[in-house]
Amino acid sequence: MTHATTEPAAAAITSQRQRLRSIFGGSVGNLVEWYDWYTYSAFAIYFAHAFFPEGNQTAKLLNVAAIFAVGFLVRPIGGWIMGRYADRRGRKAALTLSVVLMCAGSLLIAITPGYATIGIAAPTLLVIARVLQGFSVGGEYGTSATYMSEIAAKEHRGFYSGVLYVTLVMGQLLALAVLLLLQFVFLTAEQLDAWGWRIPFFIGAAAALVALWLRRNLAETESFTKSQSGNREAGDLRLLLRYPRETLTVIGLTMGGTLFFYVFTNYMQKFLVNTVGLTKGESTLVSAGSLFVFMLLQPVMGALSDRVGRRPMLVTFGILALFATLPLLTALERTDDAWTAFALVMTGLFISSLYSSISAVVKAELFPVEIRALGVGLPYAIAVSLFGGTAEYVALWFKSIGHESLFYWYVTGCVFISLLVYATMGDTQKTSKI
Repeated sequence: MTHATTEPAAAAITSQRQRLRSIFGGSVGNLVEWYDWYTYSAFAIYFAHAFFPEGNQTAKLLNVAAIFAVGFLVRPIGGWIMGRYADRRGRKAALTLSVVLMCAGSLLIAITPGYATIGIAAPTLLVIARVLQGFSVGGEYGTSATYMSEIAAKEHRGFYSGVLYVTLVMGQLLALAVLLLLQFVFLTAEQLDAWGWRIPFFIGAAAALVALWLRRNLAETESFTKSQSGNREAGDLRLLLRYPRETLTVIGLTMGGTLFFYVFTNYMQKFLVNTVGLTKGESTLVSAGSLFVFMLLQPVMGALSDRVGRRPMLVTFGILALFATLPLLTALERTDDAWTAFALVMTGLFISSLYSSISAVVKAELFPVEIRALGVGLPYAIAVSLFGGTAEYVALWFKSIGHESLFYWYVTGCVFISLLVYATMGDTQKTSKI
């Protein structure tokens, strides 16, 4: 009798350990992918002159931002092909392939000579590297969101969605940490401008190999394993077309959320230098400090959604972002104090955490297993490419024509459209197809 009662308990413990091990493996791989992706943005102010030597600072950053946007424009292709692959061959296989592609992109940036050495080939190779990274991260988000949602227990999906975003933010934070160490400890400003900016890309390529090893040992999700002998259309674009409402919902809810997030993360470092007037070091410290606190908020907000539901969190984000975007960015533009800038950026990121912490699980809960990775990955990649990926370029373009404040209204308008989606959609926690 004792043996019979302890055996299920032991099996439950083993299952829990396997679940946590899989979540850890998936999370670390996700962290490395996003470190590689964000390193480009974090170090752009240092390597812009190497690839685009002509023009003033804003012109150089505009060129780098354009290539940053190219990486995003490739993401829908990655979301489509990698999502299809994940729905047909498995989440594990897709996650492993994506980290290989990210490694190749980072290594290519690290070893590419500058414009002065190879001319137009330098920015050309930079574009190719970002295409590889864009393809990789386009498939990474949808597959990792699907994997984490399927591997987590139902009552804790919001929490683990927040954990997934912790790794995303931690990747960006580690990129900034490497920048801080190079800026203030290991290199002079001249060395960082000349060749030091290559170091983080070498680090990213090496870390991707570690992530590859971890992902080769991931357990496949039970949901995918059970569905393998089911729908032969799994991962097919025609199958996705049978879910038009869900697909448009992903695009609509992502539109304002991702743009708001990218303004206060990726673009903010350049905004603090180019518009606010802080030094490069001060802008890095403000970005790193605010991102660290933002990272800690993710699982807390995710766990809150497990209690109150997903929709109330999204609606609250939409209302706060709608009325706070213009005042926050205007106040930032007019300040010259790093501490005030930190407080304002942190306010924006707190608002963003209401969306970011649960965005992955909300999308995954909309689709059935046979189309889940593609359903999350492709429409998300389309929205993030059109709005998140172009945020820097649009902002810098408005600045270049002397109307930077119009960008603040542009962000507000996108948030308003997303708020309409939040207000009219159902609560996916109650209608989940997982």
